[in-house]
Amino acid sequence: MIHSEDVSRATVTAENLTKIFHDKSRGEVRAVDGIDFGCSSGEIFGLLGPNGAGKTTTLRMVATVLEPTSGRISVLGRNTRKHPVLTRRSMGFYSSTTALYQKLTARETVEFFAGINGYPEAKIRNRAEDLIRSFDMESFANTRVEKLSQGMKQKVSLARTVAHDPPVLVFDEPTMGLDVINAVRTRKIITELRDQGKTVLFSTHVMSEAEKLCDRIAIIHEGRLLACGTMEELRRRTGLHYLEDVFLHLLREEE
Repeated sequence: MIHSEDVSRATVTAENLTKIFHDKSRGEVRAVDGIDFGCSSGEIFGLLGPNGAGKTTTLRMVATVLEPTSGRISVLGRNTRKHPVLTRRSMGFYSSTTALYQKLTARETVEFFAGINGYPEAKIRNRAEDLIRSFDMESFANTRVEKLSQGMKQKVSLARTVAHDPPVLVFDEPTMGLDVINAVRTRKIITELRDQGKTVLFSTHVMSEAEKLCDRIAIIHEGRLLACGTMEELRRRTGLHYLEDVFLHLLREEE
């Protein structure tokens, strides 16, 4: 459940959030099953869980890519169902499955996504240059996306996500597939965004990454929320120190 103090300061809240899919062979599948959470500005809120736990489905509902079966999501005080366009403009959503326009250059991609999401036109060029430097994209800024390596494309996707300087950011496994150096750079950028006061929702399969990055962590299994809190709170609850051990303990407890 969400505590009242979390609701009062949260910029993103989910209440009794549920998503049901209908599968021909399995019938009704509850991908997300009545979860509650709140995430505040200046916070990285992590979602952890095994494959199929409901993490990506949850993040896609927050980002208005999927509509909940029931429950309510609020972003900056707005009901996302009633205000999907305003929600999208106030949010950056990164997913490894998000496509890029192959014929645009890296620079054109950043400028395009800044523009369509309402960033002031007179400032777009400078914003793009700042992001090209921040994401170390100078060497391929004028290269078409179709000619970029997978790692380069991932940088462009991350820059596209933050191009319009949104207050809320959703990152679904942003370091997946990156080499060590680029993964470290990506984590550094996400931490800097948090320090700027952004609200960051973040999912990963890398326990050490979550332990380093996240201010609070929610552990999801089979669509249900098993635990939510800071690392210290999760340690006190389980009596275990490392997140990997905490995670496995909570899953065994549920089973």
